[in-house]
Amino acid sequence: MDWFFKFPDMSRSDLREFKKSVDFAFTDFSRTYGEGIENFFEPLLMFLVSFEKFFINTPWPLIVLGIILLAWIGSRSILIVIGTFLSFMLIGYFGMWEDTMSTLAIILVATFLCISIGIPLGVAMARSNKVQATIVPILDVMQTIPSFVYLIPVVMLLGIGKVPGLIAVCIYAIPPIVRLTNLGIRLVDKDALEAADSFGANYWQKLFGVQIPLALPTIFAGVNQTIMMALAMVVIASMIGVKGLGLPVLQAVSNQYLALGLMNGLAIVVLAIIFDRVTQKFGLRMQKYRNDGKD
Repeated sequence: MDWFFKFPDMSRSDLREFKKSVDFAFTDFSRTYGEGIENFFEPLLMFLVSFEKFFINTPWPLIVLGIILLAWIGSRSILIVIGTFLSFMLIGYFGMWEDTMSTLAIILVATFLCISIGIPLGVAMARSNKVQATIVPILDVMQTIPSFVYLIPVVMLLGIGKVPGLIAVCIYAIPPIVRLTNLGIRLVDKDALEAADSFGANYWQKLFGVQIPLALPTIFAGVNQTIMMALAMVVIASMIGVKGLGLPVLQAVSNQYLALGLMNGLAIVVLAIIFDRVTQKFGLRMQKYRNDGKD
């Protein structure tokens, strides 16, 4: 039975030729269209750079005050506000302020892009089972494929820099917001939709007046998970030239600097905890309002 488990040499040579043809085809594609693709992403690069400069150049008291205000609006918790304030004070005291602002800029831009693309995709999936059947396998691949694999074509097309890192972060972080938007809209009570139909509401009125408001707690859970996954990509994105807290962690791994790695790693954890607590509290408040409305 050994012959059953052996592959002929011809198939191996065909496989090698196939791999070479794929490599050559992609190389030709990148040489032909690479410059055009870079020009397409140029406005995104300018926006990201200006956003990062805004965070870095703005006086730190204003940044801290703005973050504290947003934390209070989102959580309405004095403990979270105090923890946020102390965390950013420690980040500045240990000299990680600029790297933290760079990380904050790319995370916020990536989250904005994921929300802008992910929510419409989730709505389309909820509207059509065929669209859902098409997009779900793509999301499965995006969530399971190692990030280093899709970094290869991104870097070949766009080189090393902020935009490739931002694209890599978005590819890794967008599936939760798409899935949970789809789930939230599909779980909207049919009685509410029937009531909207009885008042003569059209599709868009039902979507923006009934489905999305009732699905917001689930959608915000997707936003929470998207932010968490974007933060998880910070270190990997630093490998292709993205400045931030991931770069010192990468340097610490390369040079065995324990203190540097721990400090910057803990700063990433602090950001993750703050984002997680604020978005969770906001989602719970929205869930409470929705339940109160039902009562």
